[in-house]
Amino acid sequence: MAKINSGAKRPSANPSSSTPIDVTPIESDAMTTSAETKNALSENSPTSVPPPSLAKAGKSTLGDRVQSLRLNQLPERSGGNSKTLLWIGIAIVCLLSWIGVRVYFATTTKPEVASSETKSQSNTEKKVDSQDQRPAPLSSGAAPPTTNPPSRSSADAGSGSSATPVIAPTSLPKPTGKVSLEAKGYITPAHQILVSPKVSGMITTLQVEEGRRVEQGEVLAILEMVDYEADAARARATVRLARERLRELENGNRPEEISQAEAELNEARATLPRLESDYKRNSELKQNNAISAQELQESESDYLSAVQRVERLTQAVRLMRIGARIERVEIARAELEQAEADQMKAEWRLGNCTIRAPISGTILKKNAEVGNLVNPVAFNGSFSLCEMADLSDLEVDLNIQEREISAVFVGQKCRIRAEAYPQRDYEGYVDRLMPIADRAKGAIPVRVKVKIPADEEGIYLKPEMGAIVTFYDEKVDIPARSTAPEVIPTFRPVISQPAPTLPQIGVPETRVPAANLPAASIPEVKAPDTKMLEPKPVARG
Repeated sequence: MAKINSGAKRPSANPSSSTPIDVTPIESDAMTTSAETKNALSENSPTSVPPPSLAKAGKSTLGDRVQSLRLNQLPERSGGNSKTLLWIGIAIVCLLSWIGVRVYFATTTKPEVASSETKSQSNTEKKVDSQDQRPAPLSSGAAPPTTNPPSRSSADAGSGSSATPVIAPTSLPKPTGKVSLEAKGYITPAHQILVSPKVSGMITTLQVEEGRRVEQGEVLAILEMVDYEADAARARATVRLARERLRELENGNRPEEISQAEAELNEARATLPRLESDYKRNSELKQNNAISAQELQESESDYLSAVQRVERLTQAVRLMRIGARIERVEIARAELEQAEADQMKAEWRLGNCTIRAPISGTILKKNAEVGNLVNPVAFNGSFSLCEMADLSDLEVDLNIQEREISAVFVGQKCRIRAEAYPQRDYEGYVDRLMPIADRAKGAIPVRVKVKIPADEEGIYLKPEMGAIVTFYDEKVDIPARSTAPEVIPTFRPVISQPAPTLPQIGVPETRVPAANLPAASIPEVKAPDTKMLEPKPVARG
């Protein structure tokens, strides 16, 4: 910047004043720099125009120099840059599209190439094997050479690597039919069971591990039993109480109780004649006005009370001999059955604290640990102990397209080959075609039964493994359809038999209704003469 002389006079603030602005000339180097800057701006911006004051007067003031440094108008951008960017973007899009197409075709054609290479390699190996197995011409007297191909384990041992288990291929007879279809599916157990406790509680003992083989009825877990033991003890006490009450009603009264009632009856019967004679004597004395009317009424009341007491005791003895009512016996018997039902439920809950294996099979998944609180009706948390299945009864679940389902029929011969062990084949057959199709997939579910040797249970074929199933145009004999394995209950409560009924001492075994009792067995009480008991009018003197 140009340096301004400090001694220069400042212009007046009044714009209307005509006093000229006195500005000292700037130094030559500043003038040169200003001129160069102005020339550069004029070259870069063709639209810039020098101030009119400079054009006319040829002198430059401070305001003119400042005005010359200002850019009045930005230069217009040329259209070449935007077109270049557009062409670069189009080129990038085309390049990405070309790369995407190459990747897509590479991924789609790779499995086909691999499968073709695998088939060609297998055909080549078969040809080589057939050539190796072809007997060579032998000279007379020469023994046939015996050459054994090196095994995989020996090759690994010779190369110095760690030995790996050798999986021997299966030798199955060649099917006679033609291959009609080949599809991929997944191995699944025919019957998979979710083992859950029937009662809730905390797990105190757990004997569940994945892959473990258990037998039917083997103990898997034990729950806490404190509450259930108390409920069972209370139920047993209630049953005992109801049973004793029923036995009391069935046995009736003891002979001692009947004898006591008869003694009371005899006592009342013995006092009845005396009260009767007193009443008669007072009646005669009253006629002669020897006693008062009150004394006569008292004697009459005592006599009538004695008569009724004899009658009441007679009926009591009769009822004691008959026994309890049939209705009361039936009520007591129903109460006993109710108590036994409660005991059965309490014993059942207590027995289900010990959880046993419902079938013989292999544990697939473990769902609980010791200390977990399991509840069979809970939606969240622990509601089961484990999942188990019989791995000797496996199936392959396939989805056959509707256009190919005509080549599949029940009883069709199949060959199953797991993707994990392609050298091992297993025989099987179409067990069933599901009655409903899958509309989303346009396919029909098919189940193929796998025949597994007994010594290979759970070794090679495992649930949820992928398998290739080859369908042959041949039908085999289907064995009887296997049903679900019988599941034994974890606990069967056994109600103890009722105690034997005690012999009824002194009570007749055959009970007859009261209306059919013999008259000699019931004591008769002579009713008083009503005429004699009627009060007679007393003559007033």
